[in-house]
Formats: sequence, C-alpha cells, structure tokens
Amino acid sequence: MSNGSFPPTPRRLGGTLVIVLAVLAPVCFAGWLVWRSMDEGDAEATGAPGPPPLSAGPSATRDDGRRGDTAGSGRPPAPGRTSDERALRGKVVVVDPGHNPRNRDHTAEIARLVDVGTHRKECDTTGAATNAGYAEAAFTLDVSRRVRTLLRERGATVKLTQDDDRPYGPCVDERAAIGNTARADAAVSVHADGAGAGQRGFHVILPASVRGGGADTSAIAGPSRHLGDSLVRRFTEATGSAPANYLGGGEGLTVRDDLGGLNLSTVPKVFIECGNMRDSKDAALLTDARWRQRAARGIADGITDFLRGKR
Repeated sequence: MSNGSFPPTPRRLGGTLVIVLAVLAPVCFAGWLVWRSMDEGDAEATGAPGPPPLSAGPSATRDDGRRGDTAGSGRPPAPGRTSDERALRGKVVVVDPGHNPRNRDHTAEIARLVDVGTHRKECDTTGAATNAGYAEAAFTLDVSRRVRTLLRERGATVKLTQDDDRPYGPCVDERAAIGNTARADAAVSVHADGAGAGQRGFHVILPASVRGGGADTSAIAGPSRHLGDSLVRRFTEATGSAPANYLGGGEGLTVRDDLGGLNLSTVPKVFIECGNMRDSKDAALLTDARWRQRAARGIADGITDFLRGKR
C-alpha cells in the first residue's frame, strides 16, 4: 500500500490546532495577570482585607510601646519594676543641719538667750569638731544636702533650715518654727557628738513629753518615737554602725527635755547624732564622703519608712 492511499486532511488539522494553542496560552496568562493586579489594586484602595501576615511572632510590639508576648500566648506580661520615685509625693520633710559653719564668726550673736519653752538657752553653738579640725557644722550640712537629694528623688518636698546661706544660726527656736510653719510630716536635726575618746556609735534623741511656756510636745512625743525607731533601724542597716556604747542602753535612743528644737516643735521631730567626732575610729567614718552617703541613705530610708507607716 502506498502513502497516497491515505487521506491527508486530519494530520494537517491537528498541527494547526497545536500552533493556535501555543500562541493563545501566553496571551491569556498575561491577561489574567493584568486582571489580578487590577483587582488587588482595587482591594487596597477600598480597604478590603488582604491576606493575613505569615506570623506576628513572640516579639511583636504591644500597644503601650513596649515589646513583649503577643495576645493569646498564655504568658502574662512581666511585672513592672518597683520604684521609690513617687513614694513620698505630697509629703513635706524639714532637715535641720545642726549649727552653722559661720557661727564661729558670730559668737556674740549666737550667745544670746532665747526661750525654749521650759527655760532660756543660747541661740546656737559652734558645735563639735574632730581632733584634726573637721567641723560638725561642715559634716551636718554635707549629710543634710545628701538626705535632701535622696528624699526629693522619692517625691518629697524638702526644706533645710539653713544651707550655708545665713551669717549664723538660725537660733534653736527658729529651727523649730521652720518645721512648724512648713507643717512638716517629719523633721530631723542632723548632728555629730563631741563625747570622749573611746565612746563610739550613733544615737537618736527623742522629745520628752513636756508642757510649759511655749512648749507642748504631748501630741508629737509618740510619733517622734516611731520616727526614732525607724531611724535607728535604717541607719544601722545603711552604715553598719552600732548604737552608742555610752548612753541609751545600747538601743540607740535617748529622751531629752532641754532641747529647744524639740520642745518647741509641733511636728514629729528627732535629733540624730551620727557618731562621736572626738573618737578616732568614728572620726575616720565621719570624714569619709562615701560613709556620709551611707549615713544620708540611712536617714532618708528611716524617714521614708516612718512616712509610709512601716514599723
């Protein structure tokens, strides 16, 4: 049988169909891509939702601006760090740096007598000093400024009775009046003792319950005791110093009725004698700036505990 015996038409038709499909396929695909891009563009313009992201991940930013676990992870956010920044907001504290660095130049003025309620007493004194000449007034002013900084950082309003901004004093009656006028929530007078060598440690002086003349401490004696207790505890913790070995029975507390700064106070108030300037070991601490910072922290912490009601 020869080739000419078969009809040729079907073979030519199949070849033509293949060619047509080969041409039309890329044209249709290109048209679909154009339509798809136009459809997605319309969706974006109209706000229609697009496909979800692949993953938010565990470090997605929260709506408060911090990075943390995403919602639904089953893990609570880490608790915030506790801060003392606002612990004493609204509280008023008066810090009384004992004596004045310039008192020595005004001996006649500070010798005049003032009424301290139960009797009359000198306006002020020059204070003690170490055997090397470091003055109590310099110590008390430095520590008081440090206490002020710490308490302000905790939100308290702090007032010093003097900041080396007066020619002398103020007198003891005015020191009390400054705390009263400020309506202080607490007042602390900072000192260092001038006892004999070998007598070491700190102590806090509390107001006795006195009433006479312009003095009436009946309302502040109790709260002042709580303030004193807080100071003894916190000062010991901060400095490592022990309560005085020469008075107070080792408890670090004494009570006096002859100090005008306490007798005339109408707000809770105490004195703290941070150490003995005449003892060489205590003097080494009192003249050390790093130890003075620890002393300031102990005083600030004691005041803070008292104002927050901690016992």
